[in-house]
Amino acid sequence: MEQNERVISEEVCSLSTVRKVASMLDLVPSDFQKGDLLPRGWHFFLLAGNVRRSDIRADGFPGFGVAIPDLGLPRLVLGGRTVEFLGDIHIGETLERSSYLASISEKENAAGRMAFVKIQHEIRNQNSDLLVSEVQTFILLEASIGKPVITTGAPISQEVFAKKTLTPDALQLFQYSALGFNSHKIHLDRSYTEDVEGYPNLLVNGGLASLYVTEFLRTTCGVKLARFQAKHSAPLFCDAEMTLLANPVDAQTWEVKICNANQSLAVSIEAQINA
Repeated sequence: MEQNERVISEEVCSLSTVRKVASMLDLVPSDFQKGDLLPRGWHFFLLAGNVRRSDIRADGFPGFGVAIPDLGLPRLVLGGRTVEFLGDIHIGETLERSSYLASISEKENAAGRMAFVKIQHEIRNQNSDLLVSEVQTFILLEASIGKPVITTGAPISQEVFAKKTLTPDALQLFQYSALGFNSHKIHLDRSYTEDVEGYPNLLVNGGLASLYVTEFLRTTCGVKLARFQAKHSAPLFCDAEMTLLANPVDAQTWEVKICNANQSLAVSIEAQINA
């Protein structure tokens, strides 16, 4: 696929799928009805790709609708995402999704070759109004040599406006992956994750971590998102506790951190809210 070549598809924000997302989050499915506004952050299932099985990478990553070229780098992790909510999606609404490979850049350091791949997604309604714009940044890496270094951070001591702890399990990783049609083996195949990638357990989906944050802001902090930028700096593992910490920076900006079980900063998010 050529860079900037758009893949355009019709997507439906179906009530059935929305209620499955609610079930995954342990919410009451019947609380969500056709015509309601989709909670901001729940749009992830609309980005599921239709990449043919024969075009899927060896690690199982499907590309979310955009095939990633073979750069000879077999490992892939999410580096970050930037999401802008320019309007609201209604449950039951038919939408147009446009996706394309925005850029590829390569570099080499002491750890070896790596590439940064940016994928752009845009979701529009039937009036062609842009509702959601999302840029995902993936990092492609060489084959793992030995076990990745898992760092330990300092104990969490800062005062925060809101705090929440949770422990993702393999069932929730499977449900989230299925809803987004994400077959990346690091979220589903424990043997692959341990033997090939060298991690001690399944990795929590970067998108699931973002969903935890958007739900945390929506339900616990009571704010409506306009935009958020997430940066992933350390892995989050299945069956390991994580801690979400949220603080308002000013009237329109919040800072959210996710720390892993080792107290290391795993995800940092800057969120802008609607006043």
